[in-house]
Amino acid sequence: MFGPRGSPSAGSGRKEILSRSSVMGVRGLQGFVGSTCPHICTVVNFKELAEHHRSKYPGCTPTIVVDAMCCLRYWYTPESWICGGQWREYFSALRDFVKTFTAAGIKLIFFFDGMVEQDKRDEWVKRRLKNNREISRIFHYIKSHKEQPGRNMFFIPSGLAVFTRFALKTLGQETLCSLQEADYEVASYGLQHNCLGILGEDTDYLIYDTCPYFSISELCLESLDTVMLCREKLCESLGLRVADLPLLACLLGNDIIPEGMFESFRYKCLSSYTSVKENFDKKGNIILAVSDHISKVLHLYQGEKKLEEILPLGPNKALFYKGMASYLLPGQKSPWFFQKPKGVITLDKQVISMSSDAESREEVPMCSDPESRQEVPMCTGAESRQEVPMCTGPESRREVPMYTDSEPRPEVPMCSDPESRQEVPVCTGPESRQEVPMCSDPEPRQEVPMCTGPESRQEVPMYTDSEPRQEVPMYTGPESRQEVLIWTDPESRQEIMCTGHESKQEVSICTDPISKQEDSMCTHPEINKKLPVATDFEFKLEALMRTNPEIKQEDPTNVGPEVKQQVTMVSDTEILKVARTHHVQAESYLVYNIMSSGEIECSNTLEDELDQALPSQAFIYRPIRQRVYSLLLEDCQDVTSTCPAVKEWFVYPGNPLRHPDLVRPLQMTIPGGMPSLKILWLNEEPEIQVRRLDTLLACFNLSSSREELQAVESPFQALCCLLIYLFVQVDTLCLEDLHAFIAQALCLQGKSTSQLVNLQPDYINPRAVQLGSLLVRGLTTLVLVNSACGFPWKTSDFMPWNVFDGKLFHQKYLQSEKGYAVEVLLEQNRSRLTKFHNLKAIVCKACMKENRRITGRAHWGSHHAGRWGRQGSSYHRTGSGYSRSSQGQPWRDQGPGSRQYEHDQWRRY
Repeated sequence: MFGPRGSPSAGSGRKEILSRSSVMGVRGLQGFVGSTCPHICTVVNFKELAEHHRSKYPGCTPTIVVDAMCCLRYWYTPESWICGGQWREYFSALRDFVKTFTAAGIKLIFFFDGMVEQDKRDEWVKRRLKNNREISRIFHYIKSHKEQPGRNMFFIPSGLAVFTRFALKTLGQETLCSLQEADYEVASYGLQHNCLGILGEDTDYLIYDTCPYFSISELCLESLDTVMLCREKLCESLGLRVADLPLLACLLGNDIIPEGMFESFRYKCLSSYTSVKENFDKKGNIILAVSDHISKVLHLYQGEKKLEEILPLGPNKALFYKGMASYLLPGQKSPWFFQKPKGVITLDKQVISMSSDAESREEVPMCSDPESRQEVPMCTGAESRQEVPMCTGPESRREVPMYTDSEPRPEVPMCSDPESRQEVPVCTGPESRQEVPMCSDPEPRQEVPMCTGPESRQEVPMYTDSEPRQEVPMYTGPESRQEVLIWTDPESRQEIMCTGHESKQEVSICTDPISKQEDSMCTHPEINKKLPVATDFEFKLEALMRTNPEIKQEDPTNVGPEVKQQVTMVSDTEILKVARTHHVQAESYLVYNIMSSGEIECSNTLEDELDQALPSQAFIYRPIRQRVYSLLLEDCQDVTSTCPAVKEWFVYPGNPLRHPDLVRPLQMTIPGGMPSLKILWLNEEPEIQVRRLDTLLACFNLSSSREELQAVESPFQALCCLLIYLFVQVDTLCLEDLHAFIAQALCLQGKSTSQLVNLQPDYINPRAVQLGSLLVRGLTTLVLVNSACGFPWKTSDFMPWNVFDGKLFHQKYLQSEKGYAVEVLLEQNRSRLTKFHNLKAIVCKACMKENRRITGRAHWGSHHAGRWGRQGSSYHRTGSGYSRSSQGQPWRDQGPGSRQYEHDQWRRY
């Protein structure tokens, strides 16, 4: 196998790092593929694949869908990761990555996770707690060795995912942020847009019936060689069909189905499995045993009995069906679902169409044959005869079109309308063995688009009862006639509209506001088709449309919907549309999550749980978030003028993450009064920019320092604002810390990337490590505030590659701690000296307005000897350390940000 940089030795180190992220997806499948079924991995070359794609589809640009969250570890090539991030080096690595694919004529579409689905929250918590243990080991190592741990303990710098979005957009790449975890949207996009393949590191992509799956961990960027994992060969090895893979995944355990749920069942399969080879590992034996049970036992009852009649589902029946449904892409169906006459399955608050029947009326993406001009289905999944590279043996690198399978595939039956019992015509392309519904309507009055359920990942009909065909209103406001954009097709720029019979309101479905490019990806240049782009689930029913079919039922395969209204946090559909657009375009951070679901999360930060002198970033920046909540949720106040609490899943030492913190908005005073979001976001008058800046400064409680901050030149204005806030909030920050922060920002402007690469701090200080991460988390908070206030500042001004470098800060911190003169910190550059004193004076003056005098460590007395308490539920201080908020109270005191449920025991470290 080729390492990512072409060197086997370098590759082995990188694979070791990437293996930590490979646990995503199906439990045990990654190791099984490597140890038991290596023949499903084929070395391929992207240049050759792209050339073949261009010859097959003239005028269609070869496109790879990138699961960006899987690639972060691969992209982060800088040697140093402990000091807060080598952001300029990282940006350079991203630029090289993009250039390499662009030179090969390959277009990249990047998808990022937008929020954590409720079904996967437990798994998210489990991983965060595991990360906490890893971080504890990292700090223990630093204190023992005063150096960065080896790559086997690598931990990605804080904020990497957030800033990678902005870096890719800066590099001109199409970057999308999903409305849940991105894997479903990645698989759906790849299938519907006839993409060359998916680049990532998640075994779920072996389960989805979509375009080919390529490994990012095996990518050699110089040659563009990588490994393709072939799901057809996996099925051949397991004796299964592609349609059986979702069942296998759920029985093994994935991000929805806990691994222990069917543990006893798997061992029963193992005990009866007689074809076990001695050299197979235990996990491999179990996968083979479960596959054998599916092919030899369960297949006998397929289509005749429900899954709960042939599997020990017990009380987990609904969850199991939901897990199965999560792998079905738009238009696909599972032979394992016992089809009722209406062809609809109800699962946990949703009505989920399990087949592409007549009621779905799904538009099938078409690609025109340039010679016959006949429209044929463009992407019909792995079982079609769509031309993809054949998975040859590992010894072969030759690209061979895959036209046939070793075994005949079952035919997909015609779609029938459950009411009229009329068969719906299906379209079979000249090269496809899979029949695709032509989307004809037995009652051709109107085409009814499909919406997607928030958790099932399946399409949900706009009407829930096929007999009366009464549509569910899309908005709670009955008088609404407003057209709301949901997604725009990047190719056609057309909006796919849905018109309600009764409400008469038009709602755009599946349009992509992001890309306005003319580049034809999936259609012939002469054809401009409407394509359903990435389906979104949290948004379409629960967020913007604010209606969610809540189903109360006993049988998860029966139909009996009871529709209830479920509203989002914000009722203004126009504002929600804007927030959603910025979210999907990866231009904002957390704003849409707050306004739609009222639930946000923040992953682990390099924080020392034993050093209680520095509070966690989750607490330090909480007052800012609370003021942002009051801005975004202003119209959500009840009769008592109280805004609803926001659920915060923030990782910090001592938080067991059993529940979210319920954090209430914090009112703020803004000159001229609190402006509405419509004024901040939609008003283009020049004077509104002043109000936007006033609002941003009010979020930081720095309205009194507006004049001084306006005098600061770019890009230091945002950094100066952040430093003032930090030093007001945390009184254990000293003058030496301030010198280090300002000196590194000034020196960074004159350094090249190669100079930063060669920089080596004398040793690693654990407090400096935490301070570096603290500042970077502050920069992500600036992204939140700036987008919430209508972008008063240029985003580039607080991108870390412009204002922060981890190693450079560490060097300045160590020098400042040793008492080096300011001239030494600034590398004897006189022009920097003037700027340094100006920035320092502004920060110190603003802090004095808040009665915060910044002193050096030599002047610290007993006041600074206190230790900060870290506990789960209440925020009392355990020492004399003091931090200020807008109301002048200790930041850990019980207040608006406290949990609204039971108090955990104090956790002191």
